[in-house]
Amino acid sequence: MRDRMNVYFPPDLLKQITDLADRKKLSRSAIVEAAVASFLSPDGADRQEAAFARRLDRVSRQMQRLERDVGMTAETLALFIRFWLTITPPLPNDAQGAAQLKGRERFEGFVEALGRRLQKGQSFLREIPDDIIHTKLDESGD
Repeated sequence: MRDRMNVYFPPDLLKQITDLADRKKLSRSAIVEAAVASFLSPDGADRQEAAFARRLDRVSRQMQRLERDVGMTAETLALFIRFWLTITPPLPNDAQGAAQLKGRERFEGFVEALGRRLQKGQSFLREIPDDIIHTKLDESGD
């Protein structure tokens, strides 16, 4: 058995209840009943805290991965720059123009290859662990 209760809501809240009831194909009474039951539930705060804790843990893991990836990217770039500057001899003045043209051509090829990889969802950072495993296997002769 159910008892009747008249409740007054601000128009904007009533519209939200009506919209949710329409979307979920439920009665407005069912929506309000579930909301009140949730509000009055003694473990509602615990469930909400647990949900927040799970979300915070997930965000923390995502931040750790992001920090690791950014660090790896910075180290990769720094190592490449150091290597390139160490092994690349300066060009004579008469070769500068041809080298700049070739550099632009290579850079355009690089940008195209990068665009293809990004479209396919490929990531250099995800390939590094595979490359390390293959290198170790090759070195051990397996």
